[in-house]
Amino acid sequence: MLPNHAPLLIAEQFGTLAALHPGRIDLGLGRAPGSDPATSRALRRDPSAADTFPQDVLELMHWFEPAQPGQAVQAVPGAGIDVPIWILGSSLFGAQLAAALGLPFAFASHFAPRLLHEAVTLYRSRFTPSDRRGALRTPYVMLGLNVTAADSDEEARYLFTSAQQMFVNVRRGHPGPLPPPRAVVLEDLAPWERAGMEEMLAVAVVGSPDTVRRGVDTFVERTGADELMVVCPVFDHAKRLRSFELLMQAMRG
Repeated sequence: MLPNHAPLLIAEQFGTLAALHPGRIDLGLGRAPGSDPATSRALRRDPSAADTFPQDVLELMHWFEPAQPGQAVQAVPGAGIDVPIWILGSSLFGAQLAAALGLPFAFASHFAPRLLHEAVTLYRSRFTPSDRRGALRTPYVMLGLNVTAADSDEEARYLFTSAQQMFVNVRRGHPGPLPPPRAVVLEDLAPWERAGMEEMLAVAVVGSPDTVRRGVDTFVERTGADELMVVCPVFDHAKRLRSFELLMQAMRG
């Protein structure tokens, strides 16, 4: 969430991580501040900082360039270190910026699916190859996908009720931790809440390993995603780990 931070500080922080763990660090940049006004004040950031996001991205990319002789201000560490930069987005703005800069694009389809296809199409159609350090020659898309896997479809649907409840709570103005699953969710909702939840959680694959494999394959075929970032909204930690294990086994099989 770059509007919350000075580009030079982010270059030095991620330069430090990349120096400690070469080849293992990516940097995703989002335009949304992701916080309330009180938090923004605590961070000492201007409420309008998001308006300069494109310029801040370019400045950040500059700090990763090798330092020039006599350069007064340098990112230490950071200058000359290869840190892949992604543009994160949940709207068309990020797609346009990533395309213009020739950067990879990660779309938050796991919670903002409404503009998924339009954003991906826009990014790919407007993509401009760049010789800029860290840029790409061809477009590359990562998509977020909710996956809840269990030994049976029935169990997976039950575990997924945690995600359904969380979304409803957010829409009602009561965000909070992921709640435990419960058997009845849809029956308790007003029609407008049910429609909103179904739209928000449309990008989800829920079920047994076979069901999950078919669902993931269909999603990739439908979107042409180059890479997926899987989100597993399961309340119980052990069952969440089990969900990832089943997903891995399903996709390998």
